[in-house]
Amino acid sequence: MSTSYKTQIFILVMTLILGCESYRSDSSPTLSQSHDSRMDTVPRVTGIGGIFFKSKNPSEIKNWYADNLGLAVDEFGAPFEFRNAHRPNEINYLNWDAFADSTTYFHPSEKEFIINYRVQNIKGLVKKLKRNGIIPLNEVATYEYGKFVHIIGS
Repeated sequence: MSTSYKTQIFILVMTLILGCESYRSDSSPTLSQSHDSRMDTVPRVTGIGGIFFKSKNPSEIKNWYADNLGLAVDEFGAPFEFRNAHRPNEINYLNWDAFADSTTYFHPSEKEFIINYRVQNIKGLVKKLKRNGIIPLNEVATYEYGKFVHIIGS
């Protein structure tokens, strides 16, 4: 891999963000008039799912953020809960975490951070990226907590 890449980007799709009707309850509010439901299938970034960075001492920095800024930090970092603007009953999370400088988790990127984006229509987005000459580092992987694909972007 070339070292000219600026950052490694992880694209995250949580199944709830895909607009699956089966995850909505009958008591869910209807979408506002200004929301175009056709937008629910457009391949695009809808938010941030995680911010990860390297640190000389991850435990120390996590403790600093917990002690001074009140972050609820655990072994996986700090989760930030938020509501989906178009489905207020839906709870989502952004994860913040520090990794050791020596981690290989960020490879092949040589940058000190990762931004994990929340997207809708991950397959469509991967097709769009390929059309634009951006080749994913792997195939879309599915886990119980979401779908992921790794790309390098500028």
